[in-house]
Amino acid sequence: MSAASVEPRPVPPAGEEPAALQRAVRDYLGHLHVERGLSENTLGAYRRDLARYVRFLSARGVTEPDEVDEATVSAFVVALRSGEDGGAPLTASSAARTASAVRGWHRFLHAEGRSAADPAVLVRPPAPPRRLPAALTLEEVERLLETAGLGADGPQAAVPLRDRALLELLYGCGARISEAVGLDVDDVSPEVLGETGVVRLRGKGSKERIVPVGSFAQAALERYVVRARPHLAAQGKGAPALFLNTRGGRLSRQSAWAVLQSAAGRAGITRAVSPHTLRHSFATHLLRGGADVRVVQELLGHASVTTTQVYTLVTADNLREVHAESHPRALLTGPVGSAAQPEDHDPSPPPASGDD
Repeated sequence: MSAASVEPRPVPPAGEEPAALQRAVRDYLGHLHVERGLSENTLGAYRRDLARYVRFLSARGVTEPDEVDEATVSAFVVALRSGEDGGAPLTASSAARTASAVRGWHRFLHAEGRSAADPAVLVRPPAPPRRLPAALTLEEVERLLETAGLGADGPQAAVPLRDRALLELLYGCGARISEAVGLDVDDVSPEVLGETGVVRLRGKGSKERIVPVGSFAQAALERYVVRARPHLAAQGKGAPALFLNTRGGRLSRQSAWAVLQSAAGRAGITRAVSPHTLRHSFATHLLRGGADVRVVQELLGHASVTTTQVYTLVTADNLREVHAESHPRALLTGPVGSAAQPEDHDPSPPPASGDD
């Protein structure tokens, strides 16, 4: 009898799932940590997703990874959307992420010889709706950055100087929030205060990339490093972090998020703004300025250009607007359905030629 046809049992309490399944999950997480160098945040997401899957398997009487079949995996993907497994119903994008973790786990177990087949290889995750990344306008970005630095000339200048430098870096380099707060002073080149400055960012999977720092971000970083960071560092124990909190320790992701939210509110930006919004804006504005998509891919640290190409869909909308407003054959100047004819238009057919 297949695992999928077994009458579901009550979902077992966390920690009471079969030992073989728990051990298989631990081994996979160890593989992701050691072999692929995934961050703790990413590993935590895998751990939560697979814990839900193991509870689902246990409720269906599965005690060994080799007992899982394709129907069981498919049933789990359906349950992710409906919540029939006792967990919260997930959106298509969240369900797809969990299904991806499950597929990776089974692929690992099959490659290690711990299951005779890969039951998830043909199971497709739910297709999330395609959402274009939200980007701020250049005017909104400028308002945001100016607002973040308010008070930089006052007696409590350290925090505004830090906040302005942080947001200038996020927008000027397209850095992820975890990459920015993870920077140490040594990751910023000595020339960062000059014309050839770069920063070394550590992205997903501990992959490093070198990204140039523009003049506005350079100026903001110089003001912060010279005028503000020594004051913040004096409150702590000499942390190597570039961005420090008011206690002299490394600024957290949550605090950096709060910096952005506060600046956006004071700038009068009412739509949702996240650190990734600045990353999206960085990419979109580069492409609109004529940058090659593969250069933007390198700057963002995307493993595949396919990920970067979603930004070309955003800029395509802008290109269509410009085309409609500017190209003579895109404008209707006569009756509906007839376009204006250029002055040299010749309605007669061209002479026959053998050189078509």
